[in-house]
Amino acid sequence: MTVAKKDQIRALLKSIETGDPEPVAVVNEAKYIQHNPQTREGSEGLAALFLRLSKTSPRVNIVRAFEDGDFVFAHTEYDFATRKIGFEMFRFEDGLAVEHWDNIQERQKPNQSGRTMVDGPTEVREHELTESNRALVRSFVEDVLIGGQVDRLPEFIDQNGYAEHNPRLGDGIEVVRLALAEQHDGQRHIDYRRSHRVLAEGNFVLCASEGAWGGVHTSFYDLFRVANGKLVEHWDTMEKIAPRSQWKNDNGKF
Repeated sequence: MTVAKKDQIRALLKSIETGDPEPVAVVNEAKYIQHNPQTREGSEGLAALFLRLSKTSPRVNIVRAFEDGDFVFAHTEYDFATRKIGFEMFRFEDGLAVEHWDNIQERQKPNQSGRTMVDGPTEVREHELTESNRALVRSFVEDVLIGGQVDRLPEFIDQNGYAEHNPRLGDGIEVVRLALAEQHDGQRHIDYRRSHRVLAEGNFVLCASEGAWGGVHTSFYDLFRVANGKLVEHWDTMEKIAPRSQWKNDNGKF
């Protein structure tokens, strides 16, 4: 029986906790490209690395996992020395994972609407709408987040039931509008500048973008749930991108 790519990635990520070397076989380490700038390539095999990490009693929970052609993307929570929330993205080639990106930040308390960074629906629905939902999110990111057309928010967001999981915000379209209007030294405080990739499965869509937050070079990963042609729920992580002089590999964040 063929195992779905997203289930293979679930097992791989869980092996960070268990130290089980078997799931690591899904990775072609000879071709593996690592895009986490803080991870040094070639210094330690994944099986040895995960076994070493497992001895520190980490906890790994894969909250959501999705599959889009050759890509798998997962929404995760980690408890190592500190609790973190992340998005993991893998590209497959010839049945094996050959490339990896991630975006991780410290877990924070529930937001003003009482929502955490990971709670909410996890089940993928409406696979037949994958491409229309991808197009909706791509347009929202390019036209509103990057293009600054905040007046078009009602075209994209459900005005009666938008659930927000960003720890600094809360539910509703007006909260989004105010956040996007916030200024920092005369510039947008949340400043999206480039969309790098939009992945989708059914009613869930993930966009990986680059920009600045409070003037700091930042990577934005935004996961949206879509219903009836509107954005109805949002989770995200933001991660400061270290200066190139501090990178441990040359593959780039994106």
